[in-house]
Amino acid sequence: MNNKISKIKGHGAMGVAQVLWGLNAPTTKLVLATAVTPLLLYDCRMIGAACLFWIASFFLKTKERVSKGDMMRIFIASVLAIILNQGMFLYGVRLTSPVNASIISTISPIITMVLAAIFLREPITGKKAGGVIIGGIGAIILIMNSAHFAGMTGNIWGDILCILAQTCYSCYLVFFKGLTSKYSAVTLMKWMFTFAAICVTPLTYSEVAAFDLHSVDTSIIYAIVFIIIGPTFISYLFLAIGQKTLRPTVVSSYNYIQPLVSSIVAIVWGLDHFSLLKTVAIVLIFTGVFMVIKSKSRAQIEQEQTLKT
Repeated sequence: MNNKISKIKGHGAMGVAQVLWGLNAPTTKLVLATAVTPLLLYDCRMIGAACLFWIASFFLKTKERVSKGDMMRIFIASVLAIILNQGMFLYGVRLTSPVNASIISTISPIITMVLAAIFLREPITGKKAGGVIIGGIGAIILIMNSAHFAGMTGNIWGDILCILAQTCYSCYLVFFKGLTSKYSAVTLMKWMFTFAAICVTPLTYSEVAAFDLHSVDTSIIYAIVFIIIGPTFISYLFLAIGQKTLRPTVVSSYNYIQPLVSSIVAIVWGLDHFSLLKTVAIVLIFTGVFMVIKSKSRAQIEQEQTLKT
């Protein structure tokens, strides 16, 4: 019963995280269209989230200590999931179009599924593979038929950066699941963002020091604050919570929610409208994610084989 409740919490956490990440791409594009540079926004996210996680750690009932060996693992996890993932995404989304960045995000579940099969021996069942493919098709249909992306062109270097960002994210999900089981989400993310802030500050200090805050509209400041609190602090906190109980491929399959959120926002803002094709795409996305969630894990298959013998 407790395991079932934990999984429900994990799915809920991933749903919220992906909704916020779905809002991140258009908000980031809006911010980067001003005097704010990718490095400056990157710096704000790393330092801002690190401060928020340290503040949150003071409210933990039990104070966790991280072993020296795990500190190195957390550093590598930080490099993959935050430093490289977010850094390449920021530059990628600036160079390419939102539609390209959104489509590329659909490859993450595929990469994660393959890596999990190779290194974690997680089986690629028909239901799991079918769910990933169906969800991906639905996401691509939804993206390609969104009117608010019309007239926006991509860039090959931006596309490559977005692909590398998704690859780093998939590697983190597969290789560092053990850390999420060992430490609380706050402790893990506190150190990951601390390492990220330490690594990025020397590279961005001169740019931050030269930035004129008064040259940016107040609405852009609010947008940056939202990016720090929502798609960074809350999303990464909930990602760690989801990783505790969900398999890497299941966590990654929630990526398909991002283009859905972007389309809903565009419809609410009057930039797009519902259509039959969009309805079909939404059904495909939820069907695909549901199939991946319901696919059997290695432990379940091994248990069934043991019972048969």
